[in-house]
Amino acid sequence: MCGIVAAVAQRDVAPILVAGLRALEYRGYDSAGIAVLTPSGLRRVRAKGKVRELEARCDADPLRGHTGIAHTRWATHGAPSEENAHPHQAGRAVVVHNGIIENHAHLRAELQSLGRVFASETDTEVIAHLVDLELGKGLDVREATLRAIARLEGAYAIAVLDTQDAEHIVGARLGSPLVLGIGIGEHFLASDIQALVQVTRRVIYLEEGDVAEIGRERYAVFDRHGKSVDRVVHESELSSDAIDKGEFRHFMLKEIHEQPRAVADTLEGRLGANGPLPNIFGPGGDTLLSRAAGLHIVACGTSYHAGLVAKIWIEALARIPVSVEVASEYRYRDVVVPPNTLFIAISQSGETADTLAALRESRARGYLGTLAICNVPESSLVREAQLKLMTRAGPEIGVASTKAFTTQLAALALLSQELARTHGLPLSRLQALAAELAHLPRMLELALTIEPAIEALAARIVDRQHALFLGRGTQQAVAMEGALKLKEISYIHAEAYPAGELKHGPLALVDSTMPVIAVAPNNALLDKLKSNLQEVRARGGELYVIADHVSALEGEDPTRVLRLEVGGEMIAPAVLTVPLQLLAYHVAVLRGTDVDQPRNLAKSVTVE
Repeated sequence: MCGIVAAVAQRDVAPILVAGLRALEYRGYDSAGIAVLTPSGLRRVRAKGKVRELEARCDADPLRGHTGIAHTRWATHGAPSEENAHPHQAGRAVVVHNGIIENHAHLRAELQSLGRVFASETDTEVIAHLVDLELGKGLDVREATLRAIARLEGAYAIAVLDTQDAEHIVGARLGSPLVLGIGIGEHFLASDIQALVQVTRRVIYLEEGDVAEIGRERYAVFDRHGKSVDRVVHESELSSDAIDKGEFRHFMLKEIHEQPRAVADTLEGRLGANGPLPNIFGPGGDTLLSRAAGLHIVACGTSYHAGLVAKIWIEALARIPVSVEVASEYRYRDVVVPPNTLFIAISQSGETADTLAALRESRARGYLGTLAICNVPESSLVREAQLKLMTRAGPEIGVASTKAFTTQLAALALLSQELARTHGLPLSRLQALAAELAHLPRMLELALTIEPAIEALAARIVDRQHALFLGRGTQQAVAMEGALKLKEISYIHAEAYPAGELKHGPLALVDSTMPVIAVAPNNALLDKLKSNLQEVRARGGELYVIADHVSALEGEDPTRVLRLEVGGEMIAPAVLTVPLQLLAYHVAVLRGTDVDQPRNLAKSVTVE
């Protein structure tokens, strides 16, 4: 959600800022803006819509200056509009902001009582006014920002410039990520490293409460009280090639096809012939897992679906109870934590606000320990968890998550096998599971080969307005993920149900205009699923089945059964997910929607 880029350099910064915004488009936004200190003063350009609209305005009347800030906004307070777009200005203070200021109404009323006039509906504008008030008292921009943020309640990452100081920009973070980029004769701030790979790979990931001041030749980091602090400089391995579509039409399709490699990378160096290798969860991880008598898994969206799959694996293999909760609900429940329960947080970005807040709350709830499963090594979630397992998916630009999900399943399969080992599963069974998991990358490659058949299926349902997805066991979560993908990018209303629940309500919706998509691995529940499918057929339902190539589905229309090699119980969820991802993608393409940046959604949800 939202994106920040800021720069102080010896060269014109406008091209750097706009390129940074383009790199952050995946996060989701509805307006964009830029402010540059030029020799003749501040110039601010804002536009509703895509970055290309902003870029066209900048091209028509170029901004030239060495100090500037830019932003992509995802609307929270106030509708998407040019007036509500960032940067916001109040007097000398110019501000961009990610997050939500919870006490903005009180601050706005206070500022208005002092004669301050607001030009937007946003919570962000109060920050600009607070900073300007302090600048008017003779403080410099860093001191003014420190005074202003002391008044704020909520979450924020901000970049602030003073129109009378072309040498410095100040950033601050609390609850939203902010990165400091280090160059030669130039320094940068951004909400994501991907905005900076064009100019530097040397970065500092600011910690909670940090305030950073950047200039051309130097930078400094302070805590929220203004005391100087040291932070580690990281050399990012991310390259600009990693955020390029290459030969693919969309990032989503590229990322679907990257899944075999991403899963292989996630398993590499972690899986041996007898199961997971020692210490892959971090120092003391094996001992802690051996003590776990139960698990609480907390996540959002796609990550939540991965957790649902893991629950079934772990309870079957390790014989310990597992609960899976949506992070936004967990935070507001009085959760019972049995002794020796391990808390597990799953997040692609590691900055998802609800999941991160749940991890922080877990510290006071008596858990055995905390484990993060995440794709971003430097994220807040990873830094704050006791144990961690990285998914190695690489950058995922498409808003609809694909390779993040399958790499999370691979990581959770490793966790499931390690818990099974420490809780007494026989070696022969562990060896069989390890061999199956090692085969997953190849199975994903094979799953991608049915794409032409999926395209044909997409053409049959493209004009439908509703769809129903069915699955049993671990495939219930796969069905949920398939429904989520379809609704996210094609805007078709889709729901998922355990197949056995059909007769308890959803069957009332089934007729010849309702596509019903079922996932059917060749497992112990296949016969039960076949009975459920008969219920759909008897009511004239438009039934499509994604089936294991050895599944016996007699009587089904062969044009409506897509067969692929699925594998065993541990890898089937990931393999069966691929056709559903491709289905959502090709339906969306046929409908002409914005596949990579679907309306109203954001990649990294950093506010509640």
